[in-house]
Formats: sequence, C-alpha cells, structure tokens
Amino acid sequence: MKAEDICQLVLATCRTQGVTDTVVAVSQSENTMIRFSNSEITVSDIVIDQSAYIFVSDAGRRAETSVSDLSKRSLVNAAKKVVDSAKHAPPGDPHEMPKGPFTYDQKLLESEPVTMGARNLVSYVKEGVGAAQRQGAERVAGSLIAENGKVTLQTSAGAFGVARKSSLELSLRAFLSSVASGHSVSVAGSEKEFEPDKAGEEAGRLASMAKDPVNVEPGEYDAILGPMVFADLINQTGRVASAFAVDAGLSFLANRIGQKVASEKLSILDDATVAGSYGSTPFDSEGLPTRRTAIIEGGTLKSYLHNSSTAKKYGVASTANAGLIAPHPFNLVVEPGSKTLDEMIASVQNGIYVTNDWYLRYNNYQTGDFSTIPRDAMFLVKDGKIERSIKELRISDNMLRILSNVSELSRERKWIRWWEVEVPTLAPTALVKGLKFTRSRM
Repeated sequence: MKAEDICQLVLATCRTQGVTDTVVAVSQSENTMIRFSNSEITVSDIVIDQSAYIFVSDAGRRAETSVSDLSKRSLVNAAKKVVDSAKHAPPGDPHEMPKGPFTYDQKLLESEPVTMGARNLVSYVKEGVGAAQRQGAERVAGSLIAENGKVTLQTSAGAFGVARKSSLELSLRAFLSSVASGHSVSVAGSEKEFEPDKAGEEAGRLASMAKDPVNVEPGEYDAILGPMVFADLINQTGRVASAFAVDAGLSFLANRIGQKVASEKLSILDDATVAGSYGSTPFDSEGLPTRRTAIIEGGTLKSYLHNSSTAKKYGVASTANAGLIAPHPFNLVVEPGSKTLDEMIASVQNGIYVTNDWYLRYNNYQTGDFSTIPRDAMFLVKDGKIERSIKELRISDNMLRILSNVSELSRERKWIRWWEVEVPTLAPTALVKGLKFTRSRM
C-alpha cells in the first residue's frame, strides 16, 4: 500500500470506532551502517524498514502504537486496538489537534539522497581513518551511518505532509595507546556538508597530544569545554526545556520563565528549519510547521518547548515541538561567541581543557546536580599554554551553575551528534569559570 493510502485507511478506521483525533505517520527508510576497528572495516549492515505510528485521543484519553506489518488487515487491527486502549486509558488533559491544512517550507520537504553504494560509503571511512593515521594514530575505530528516509504524516484535523530526508553520521575514535585517544564526529544532512577527513584529522591530533597522561589534583579549575562536551550540556538543557519534563518534575528549568538562568553570553535556540542540517524537519508530530524558538536568550529563559496540549495548559502557543506525548527539541543551536580556541587557552592561567565526556548522570534532576566523566584527550592548561595530558577526573557540578559561569564562547561551531548527544547540536567551545572536578577511577 502507498503511504497516503495507509494514512487514509487508519484515519477512517479510527473514525468508525468513534475517535476523531488521530495522527498517522508512515516512515520508510534505507539505512546502512559500517563499523570499523583497528583501522579496518568489520561490519557492514543494510536495513530497509517501514512502519506506521498511530496516535489517538478520546476526550483526553490517549494511546499510541507502532506497527511494521503494513497489510490492510494488520493496520485495521492495530487501529482498533489503539482506540480500545485509549478508551480504557486514565483521563488526561484534552488534546485538540491543530487545524490544517498547512503550508510547509519546500527546502525542508526534499533533500538530496545519500549515495548508498558500498564503494562511496567505504571511501568516507577510508578518508576518516587515513586522516587520523596521518596525525599519528596507531589504530582507529568507530561507525558510519548513512540514511535515506521518507515520512508521510496525516492527521484527522487536516494536516498532511510528505518529507524526504537524508543524513550521514561518522563517529571516529583514534588511539595512540589504551590511555591516549581522541574522538571526533562529522554529521550532516547532505554529502556536500559531510567532512570525514576533518573528523579523522581532529581525532588523530587529539590522540597524539594525549600521550602519557598523568594524574592531577581534583578541585575547581577554569575549564575549556570542547564542542563534544558542551553539546552534551546543551542537549541536557534542551531536553529539560520540554514542558513535559517540567511537569514531570525532571527539569532544573522549572518555574524559571523570564528569569536569568545562564550567562549573558549564552543563547540557545531550537531550530528545525536549518535547511540541510541533520535534525531539520518541516513539521512536528501534530503536523504544525516547525519554527525557530529561543529557549535561552542572553542568559534569560524565554520559553519551554510545547505541543498543542502543553501549550493550552500553559496558556501559550505551541512551539511546534510535538512529540504527541512529550515535546522535544529537533536541532539545538548555540549562538557563537567571538573567541578562538587558542585565545581561550591563552587566557587561562590554571585550567583544564576537556574534549569529550560520557555517562552524564544526575544526582538531582530538579536542582541540576550531576556528574560526567571526561573521556579521551584532556589537558592541563598553565599560564596560557597546554602543559600536558591528564587523566582520571570527573566533572561533578550543577547545570545552572555551569551555564551561569560561561565566560566566553568560540566563533567556530560544530554539529555534534553521537550516542551521548541524541539531539543534533550546533555547539561552540566554551570557557567555564570555576568548574568542579573530583577524582574518577574509570
């Protein structure tokens, strides 16, 4: 069945079951993953997938399901079951679908497909690995994910859209030894923006610089946080800006609209309209055209991220960030600063340069107390210069305190996405005053 026919069948079935608020999204994708270790390709997988997502709301009672068998019988049964689930669900806030039809940005509806041939994708891997080796890396590991996808969305309120999207994601880790490594990524919505050689070069250079790390005393240091690290912190901020996270008691931004929550240097946007970017999309899960939303502007919390339901509860307009249950960011963008990395290093008398982190965990979601472990290359900075490679520290601090202590941001920014940074984030390097480090034995 065609995607449009699937949408119409499901909508009609739900309507005959007495439910009119329905969303159907049919996803079709071709995905190729190449994994490599010890500088050699080890796995190549091709997955062709299609599925239908169904959401219904019956007087505030909601249910959702996904189905991969797209036969008529399977779709009708799935629609009936999800309607039955909604009718027996606990009551919630009334959900009113935005009334369509809508007009979508043509630049976001179409993208140039990635060339999926093995020769093309393997050449990208070889570019990244070769660049890392030329910087001195002894071995290189990581993955390349290429995807061409199509989403067809239709709602009972008259929204209808078809979006085609492609993406490339390279995560590359270079090693000089078991304790000297560097990590970099290249993520893009098109092949012309994809730069595997630069990712390999950066990872290899950092690995070479990280040779023979030593322990230093924990404490408070002025910290230079590379884009990989800062993107993780911005990801956390964007996710807890969801009105769902606020209502669930899982946000350190709760009850702070209009208040200063960060340095005046810091502005964070959610912007799904950046054409050609990894996280761009023409419409949200309710069919609303996406837009640019300021979350933090000049240090002040301007807005939470909303779908129609949370927006009604808060007495504001939807920010077009549905998630039908939980609003979420699509593309997080940090406005650039005016400094270079070298200028930041030169300004630090006693500090630490962190290039990557992982395992960020909260001690308290509501206050923002957390810890995360620096990973790969990390350096002690003394008197404006990188003195040496260091190891075995943990960042143990508070999210709001860090955001408030951002003193400089770099002009250069980089798109970051990997398994620690789920939402694509355009992040600069940041200089944070007085970051708290404790001992780690990872």
